[in-house]
Amino acid sequence: MSPEEISQRLELLRIEHRDLDAAIIALGSAAVADQLQLARLKKRKLKLRDEIAWCEDQLIPDIIA
Repeated sequence: MSPEEISQRLELLRIEHRDLDAAIIALGSAAVADQLQLARLKKRKLKLRDEIAWCEDQLIPDIIA
């Protein structure tokens, strides 16, 4: 993947991560929260966070101290 493609992917992942955060808050504040769905959303959010970190690592060059 080129740096431009990684940057585009990173932006899409960040948007999806924010959307999931809003969905988790909305579902958690419901009178009867679906715990299974809530757990799935949180798991997906963690997976996105890992993928975001990977993309960021690809864009930042390694510096040998």
